[in-house]
Amino acid sequence: MTTTASAPATLPERVALTRTYLMCRPDHYTVSYSINPWMRPEDPTDTSVALDQWQTLHDAYVGLGNAVELIDGLPGLPDMVYSANGGFTLDGVAYTARFTHPERQPEGPAYGEWFRTNGFRVHEAREVNEGEGDFLLVGDVILAGTGFRTSEASHRELAQVTGREVVTLRLVDPRFYHLDTALAVLDPEGRDANIAWLPLAFDEASRAELRRRYPDAVEVSEEDARWLGLNSISNGRDVVIASRATGFEASLRERGYAPVGLDLSELLLGGGGVKCCTLELRR
Repeated sequence: MTTTASAPATLPERVALTRTYLMCRPDHYTVSYSINPWMRPEDPTDTSVALDQWQTLHDAYVGLGNAVELIDGLPGLPDMVYSANGGFTLDGVAYTARFTHPERQPEGPAYGEWFRTNGFRVHEAREVNEGEGDFLLVGDVILAGTGFRTSEASHRELAQVTGREVVTLRLVDPRFYHLDTALAVLDPEGRDANIAWLPLAFDEASRAELRRRYPDAVEVSEEDARWLGLNSISNGRDVVIASRATGFEASLRERGYAPVGLDLSELLLGGGGVKCCTLELRR
């Protein structure tokens, strides 16, 4: 069951802020290799089902008033659908991805070229990182994951590129190999910026730091997290989550959020969910 700090007696008025997202249709989606605990090439995948589920996510964003831009997927790069890993954008600057595994390394240049041709000032990363998979903007602070995919050196590089405080958090559970599988940004802006997270996914020092910074955070159960319930997108009011994360959904409603549950089970076979398919564009 999801646990959380006590919900306030009077719920705050949640305000939805429109966003611009970059997505990639899963035209080439399949699971032909294994680079995370969710991927099993021996289990069949259905590209048509993945496309239908992805379209539902796309349409949900548009229905909530957001803008969605598209990058073309490339043959032989089935994980391009997980656009969150393609980089990190802030103030019109795109910090490119440098992937850990060879299977995904060509995605970095592909996303970098898209940023360049769509008006971003591109900073080519020197250090290994997997974009918004491990970099999450919360208010004026960037929370940065490490332990499995993204190097600590990239945290320092990102701080230099953006001029923002970058807080290093160490992931310790291989099921939650990116920060965006273990932590969700609920209130992206302002002094009341807040998160939801899975404590067991982090080392002791990181848990202490998150509790210090976000004493009112929603703590999500392992059961909800294993459906990648935390791999979610919030506009400050509406929170798009995995439909099977029912405990997390209940906690969000208690806090005055409006959860939108979707089935992305086919894309989960590749180790991704709502957030993995979504890269925020901040021009």
